[in-house]
Amino acid sequence: MNGISVMLSGAVLLLLYAPGVYAQGKNAVPPSAPLSDGTKACIDCHKDLHPGLVQDWLASRHAKITPETALKTPEAGRRISATSVPEALRSVVVGCYECHTLNPAAHKDNFDHADYKVNVVVSPNDCKICHPTEAEQYGGSKKASALANLDNNPVFNALINAIDGIKEVKNKKVVALKSSEATKHDTCYACHGTQVVVKGLKTVSTDVGDMQFPELVNWPNQGVGRINPDGSFGACTSCHPRHRFAIAVARKPYTCAQCHREPDVPAWDVYHESKHGNIFLSTEREWTFENVPWVAGRDFFAPTCATCHNSLLSTPDGAMVAARTHDFGSRPWVRIFGLIYAHPQPKSGKTYMIKNKDGLPLPTTFTGEPASPYLIDKDEQIRRLDQMKKICQSCHASGFTNGHFTKFAASIAESDQMVKAATLLLQGAWDARLADKSNPFDEAIEQKWTKQWLFYANSVRFGSAMMGPDYATFKQGWWDLTNNVADMADMIRLKQGEGTRGHR
Repeated sequence: MNGISVMLSGAVLLLLYAPGVYAQGKNAVPPSAPLSDGTKACIDCHKDLHPGLVQDWLASRHAKITPETALKTPEAGRRISATSVPEALRSVVVGCYECHTLNPAAHKDNFDHADYKVNVVVSPNDCKICHPTEAEQYGGSKKASALANLDNNPVFNALINAIDGIKEVKNKKVVALKSSEATKHDTCYACHGTQVVVKGLKTVSTDVGDMQFPELVNWPNQGVGRINPDGSFGACTSCHPRHRFAIAVARKPYTCAQCHREPDVPAWDVYHESKHGNIFLSTEREWTFENVPWVAGRDFFAPTCATCHNSLLSTPDGAMVAARTHDFGSRPWVRIFGLIYAHPQPKSGKTYMIKNKDGLPLPTTFTGEPASPYLIDKDEQIRRLDQMKKICQSCHASGFTNGHFTKFAASIAESDQMVKAATLLLQGAWDARLADKSNPFDEAIEQKWTKQWLFYANSVRFGSAMMGPDYATFKQGWWDLTNNVADMADMIRLKQGEGTRGHR
């Protein structure tokens, strides 16, 4: 910020508003609040080099409102959680310069660019200058640790390597090769995140001549647990895409659908077919996605992912229904996907720190015994369930709400029983040496077992939770849970028969 004026002169403002400086798209209008000299310098080049980027920013709230103005907004409707911001940032809009030059000493991706010191990657540590509460909440979530939870968990590593690596046939046997970095980053790591590493500087030929830029490894990536060059975890852009950062985008289920879809996390697919999804898809043009707080029956008419997981909700008369949170696991009382059995939510987003009775970093044993010291207790589960019921009762009567959650609890218990049945079959195969348990994911019967909990039980739970009955029945639901157990039993009988014949 040193040496950079945070206010533009009247002459420069006239230049900014002159025809031709900004393309006049539908939402692209000149900012009504002052720009810093640094942001003006960025726009002078990038409006021609990257017009889509500039137009997207021009349509944002960042381009229209200064932090000083935002701090004057009544607390309930405020989108900025800081109580104060640095003087140099206070009276100008949040532009290119304000985001891409923060904390330069921490950024290994900082470089000299057009007489400025610029960071390539804007991280949660940068955003927290104005949004500290959101950054802190997110930082403690499972999403922020999504990459660490993969890399530091040997069970997950075994699953990734069993899935992603190229398979070759040698001497009539299938041999798994180590998965490539490109494959991993296009699959699991695309959603969980990568570690963005600065390799050095490289020279790039541009329309304005040769320039030097940091050479980043594992970039681009918008994964929720991305490790950034400043050491921070997470990517705000996973839900608030650059450069508009619109709350409307984050509140729509299409954003969550980038990662949360079938077969392993069928949240979007179930929602799409549910009554709530039916209402959303039919009426979303009538909704108001920008309002804070968000009011059921006025701004929206059915829940989206954000309604239940993180939005600030209130009644029409202003009474709070649920506080805003950016820890997306802080409202659910139960965790219904991703692992062998449903279980209480973990206390910490760093789930690789869990140790179950068998010494594995999993919230339950293979037979379903919970690692209780690492999971929220019964009182906290009840508190969260009551909070979720309160959200539902913005539209539904208590009898309807209680009936739904009673049914949901039964579906969780019964799908877990079906997972245990498959697990007992697998353990029997291991005990009989019909399969090698050194890697529980690489043989056919083990992959059948994995489908039982990773695909089918998840589908049943989501189908019940979100009222998408076909996903609880025939679309990877109860039909597949039942058929899969039968297939596993047949595989064992076949192998046992082959083994008997082989010893005669």
